[in-house]
Amino acid sequence: MSEQTAGEAVPAAQRGSWTSFVKSLASMSGDLSSMTAPSFILSPTSLTEFPAYWCERPELFAAIGDAQTPEKRYLAVVEWFISTLKGQYTSRNESMGSEKKPLNPALGELFYGTWPDKNGRGKTNLLVEQVSHHPPITAYVIENASKGLKLVGHNAQKTSFSTGSIIVKQLGHAVLTVKLPSGSTEEYLLTLPRLRIEGLWYGSPYIELTDHSNIVGGGWVGSVEYKGKGYFSGKAHSFKATLNPQPGMGGAHKEIVIEGQWNTDSHFVSGGSGPFHNVSTPKEEVHAIGGGTGGEMGPMETRELWKLVAKGIRENDFDSASREKSRIENEQRQLRKEEADKGTTWELKHFKHSESDPIYEHLGKLAKLTPPTEDMYVFQENWPETFKA
Repeated sequence: MSEQTAGEAVPAAQRGSWTSFVKSLASMSGDLSSMTAPSFILSPTSLTEFPAYWCERPELFAAIGDAQTPEKRYLAVVEWFISTLKGQYTSRNESMGSEKKPLNPALGELFYGTWPDKNGRGKTNLLVEQVSHHPPITAYVIENASKGLKLVGHNAQKTSFSTGSIIVKQLGHAVLTVKLPSGSTEEYLLTLPRLRIEGLWYGSPYIELTDHSNIVGGGWVGSVEYKGKGYFSGKAHSFKATLNPQPGMGGAHKEIVIEGQWNTDSHFVSGGSGPFHNVSTPKEEVHAIGGGTGGEMGPMETRELWKLVAKGIRENDFDSASREKSRIENEQRQLRKEEADKGTTWELKHFKHSESDPIYEHLGKLAKLTPPTEDMYVFQENWPETFKA
């Protein structure tokens, strides 16, 4: 493809570098996450902030704790999960014009945030830590203590190039724990879809979900299948959720099937009637807070660390953004070199690594997940004092 046909979405001055970038993608084998993208496609946001997309509809998260029966709780989990997908995978297209490449987090990078109590839904807190740089792994916890809800998970990406698209295999999983009024708990295992990033030649990338996610727990086993335009409904961002009671739970078998578009709305096909989810209402972005004792942000908190880079990107001052980005990356390389020379490793602040997750192993068997075991990052329950204010 020539510079002249790189696409109207590419600024004229950037078309040569964009064409070279896409061609270099096509020639690379292995993981692409370390590649440097042209500046106009960079996001001002670090991947460390992305777990906030799990809870931009905090009322749906809180509703899980209010559900009165196992089936209603499970359907509340599914509705909340489906409703997170718009924020996670398409809202940046709406706000920035296209998908942008997020900033690669530094090891130990932190992000803290809250969604306030409104209409009795309770306060929801978010804590994120970048627990690995090579490969990049982000661990997070989202908790609404008043509703007995805690989501703990980690996410990594393995990227490759295929037939004009970037393929992103998302690694990791999340476990949602629901503390019931009786004192018992229910656990739900959530796995992540694969992504295809399309529209690269035209300089206007967008995400389509592929493959499937699993939602297992509370006596139910479910699979959410993702397809692009034309498979289920002739519309982009289509999905089909098939939900079944866990074998051996007793009672009549009742399969529930839901279809629609995860970025707009869906409906029951069987096992229920009428609409299921709708995300036409405005999302509620997280309130970023500092982790210092006085609420100030420390040097490793993402909005402080990347402040000047983000300013440059937002103001189209890409030279300044590139200089600041290089400075941070060089400082991080030097820190890793010093640790290697001393024989030390970076000490995590909020999480500890474990080679296996017993909840994943137990619930994963019900859905015949592969691999049969995964590692996990255990939250150390050390919320900063600022959350208690």
